[in-house]
Amino acid sequence: MSLVQYVILRKDLQTVLNWPLGALFAQACHASTAVLHLYKDDPNTVEYLANLDSMHKVVLQAPDMESITALAQKLTENKIDHKMWIEMPENIPTCIAIKPYSKNDVKGFVQKFKLYS
Repeated sequence: MSLVQYVILRKDLQTVLNWPLGALFAQACHASTAVLHLYKDDPNTVEYLANLDSMHKVVLQAPDMESITALAQKLTENKIDHKMWIEMPENIPTCIAIKPYSKNDVKGFVQKFKLYS
């Protein structure tokens, strides 16, 4: 099975709040690392990490906090394992990383989001 990890990062952090690129990259890294740790014993995660040179990640952009919060709620309701990264001490939701899944299992939840650019 081909597994993919989706990372969804708020675009408004860059365009409206003027966060530097390094801070944005850090949010995506935090969320991705956290979800892999939370689900480290899950068969999908074990398989995904078994061949580090073949990891497949897709980084998407959410327009704002409302859209990323709505996505988190939808993922939770549908029992899709994920981690919403909350930047502290500001308490700002910045990014969601979804545990590695088959693309077909999660594409319906993320298809409205564009590739981050």
